[in-house]
Amino acid sequence: MEIEKKDFQLLPRTQQNWQERPEWFFNREHTDTYEQWYEGRYKRAEVWQKKVMEQLVSKDSRVKTLLEFGCGTTRFTRWWKEIGIEATGGDISPLMLSQAINLFDGDLVMADSHNMPFKDNTFDSLAFITTFEYYKDPVKVIREAARVGKYGIAMGMMNRNSPKVARRRIQEIFGKNPFYLTATFYTPKKLTAIINEALKGRKYTIEWSCTGLPKWFPVQQWNKPYGDFFGLYVQFKDVD
Repeated sequence: MEIEKKDFQLLPRTQQNWQERPEWFFNREHTDTYEQWYEGRYKRAEVWQKKVMEQLVSKDSRVKTLLEFGCGTTRFTRWWKEIGIEATGGDISPLMLSQAINLFDGDLVMADSHNMPFKDNTFDSLAFITTFEYYKDPVKVIREAARVGKYGIAMGMMNRNSPKVARRRIQEIFGKNPFYLTATFYTPKKLTAIINEALKGRKYTIEWSCTGLPKWFPVQQWNKPYGDFFGLYVQFKDVD
């Protein structure tokens, strides 16, 4: 008897949409090379991003467990344990998670950050690293993060106050850069305003710091709202 062979794919190429729009992280042409990108020209930037996030999150000594949503292939999710935090990863993309399961030895969940499948206060903190830019309803996502993360919310963001934003938009016009077509870039001020809207009635503090400055610049991190990347931490003050 002849057995018919089927070509099974992790995600059919006709299903590359999320939130009713096409997304690069649902396209294998891009997700299969994601790790290589970080190991290449983006390596130096990643080092400084981790320094900023460590400084911000480590100030909240209550944080021992963390859920990182939009974990992708777990670049940062794997790193949290280096600063003493037990991390769990969550992502909407099966293509990203199919790589993550071979790279990360912790727990992973496939879910939408607008509706997190966790009970209240399941984790000490929530983290979003260069993923929050893709959410259509950021207020809802922050409220979900505040529900699931007891003590705080950590955010690593692509900064709107960067000359690279203009370059990316020009590249998109010529079809050269598909990664940010649906991204909304924030400044620390703009993100703070959204957080304040989402967390009305809560008591919290917000701290942020920028990096992603040119290599020749005399400093690589500062508290000015300029640079490719900024880290921000919301620390809740109304919980024990």
